[in-house]
Amino acid sequence: MIRLLITLIFTCFAIYPEALAQSRLLEGVKRNPDEAKSICQSFQELNKKNIAAGSPQSIKKISTQKNISEVDAEILSMYVRGLYCPETF
Repeated sequence: MIRLLITLIFTCFAIYPEALAQSRLLEGVKRNPDEAKSICQSFQELNKKNIAAGSPQSIKKISTQKNISEVDAEILSMYVRGLYCPETF
């Protein structure tokens, strides 16, 4: 029983930093709407070239620009599109 409890405690500590990092990433955009608008403009430019905002090319670009993982870039992309530019595809 104690082993299970210790395992659960360590698991919580292992998961928490990733959740906290994603929260900071989204809060940063939420507090800085100009950054979100800039990302939206980038999505609109890609859309003009018939490239989706959620495409691997777009995600890789965000990942490189923000120096974040591609998973975090995809989460950021969905968040920004959902709140700031839902008209992009």
